[in-house]
Amino acid sequence: MLRTIDLRGRSLSATELLAAVPRAAAAREEALATAARIVRDVAERGEAALREQAAQFDGVEGHAIRVPVEHLVEALSGLDPAVRSSLEEVIRRVRQASAAQVPVPVVTDLGPGARVTQRWQPVRRVGVYVPGGKAVYPSSVVMNVVPAQVAGVTEVALASPPQRDQDGRVHPVILAAAHLLGVTEVYAMGGAGAIGALAHGVEGIGLAPTDVVTGPGNNFVAAAKRAVAGLVGTDSEAGATEILVVADDSADARLVAADLISQAEHDEQAAALLVTMSERLASAVADEIAERAVRTRHARRVAAALAGPQSAIVLVDDLQAAADFSNAYAPEHLELHLDDPHPEDFVNAGAVFVGAHTPVSLGDYLAGSNHILPTGGQARYSSGLSASTFLRPQQVIEYDHAALAAVREAIVTLANAEALPAHGEAVEARFDA
Repeated sequence: MLRTIDLRGRSLSATELLAAVPRAAAAREEALATAARIVRDVAERGEAALREQAAQFDGVEGHAIRVPVEHLVEALSGLDPAVRSSLEEVIRRVRQASAAQVPVPVVTDLGPGARVTQRWQPVRRVGVYVPGGKAVYPSSVVMNVVPAQVAGVTEVALASPPQRDQDGRVHPVILAAAHLLGVTEVYAMGGAGAIGALAHGVEGIGLAPTDVVTGPGNNFVAAAKRAVAGLVGTDSEAGATEILVVADDSADARLVAADLISQAEHDEQAAALLVTMSERLASAVADEIAERAVRTRHARRVAAALAGPQSAIVLVDDLQAAADFSNAYAPEHLELHLDDPHPEDFVNAGAVFVGAHTPVSLGDYLAGSNHILPTGGQARYSSGLSASTFLRPQQVIEYDHAALAAVREAIVTLANAEALPAHGEAVEARFDA
């Protein structure tokens, strides 16, 4: 089911490692072109475009795109008490972990009367996206909304696809989670169109443009974020999920197989990789997957993901080679099933899960960490969603007359060196008799 890539006995450069990384490149190329077209359509035609897209992609017509508040109240009142209790625990843990991500203001005194204050300002309004196609993600409501609230965001608009089996409503568990967090501005719209609507605004349904758009989704949602980047801020492109497991002979093949399958059940485009120095473990994991994958609820979806070009078992010579491959791949989720793990060697990953008792599933729900993470190699330069996603670092500069006088000559000298004399003259004006 999983193909094998054998890199043993080869010394690969950084370029060669990147070339060896398995990616579903064709799917991403298609998603970029389609998403850009859908976003442009929403920007130009607003509600009409959203309704056509709902009919085409969700099989829904005539629904209320702006969700009435009574639907949220009804959903929360009907929520299973066990689910509510679990969500409340997720909220508590994510809120506590997110609070640690908010920096305190720092004041730097550069001399008498010369002060620079570093502060972090929240954006005013954000749009958060919660998928709702092949699965229901109330946990993603929490992962989106809580860091924004912790950062100090005052307006949150939430979008999630209308459900055909719910008469065009957003799934009630999504609505319940939103209401639990005090979010009342909710829209029944999905996919790339929803990202476009949150970024551009849709006057006909009362949706004002947002400052930042965040949230996970399929490759089309991830590509839509790229289409609106620059118009609004976005988090990293959290597209089809990825798991990379680095394991040695000490690893339990059952657990490795279970974890690879757990992420493959998200989507046919999900990526599942095992990187190991042990041919014995590779064989044992392949056998476990063959046995387990046919018995899981979403067996067909899992089989498609594991057989895709984005998934593989990768054989390497040693732990250093495993770390090099992992850092080149930059997975969304990285699990280390190693006798002597050194997480500090694995620098490129959305989140790192260390040890047999720290599965990705823990991070998906109750670790306290955020599960909205970069995919497609973006973990090399970007991070998962956090309170900082909604904060802008801003410097406040305060100099008095004497402090400006102390640097007056240097400013004028540099302004003249750059052929910008008016810059120096603006300083000199403050010292005219």
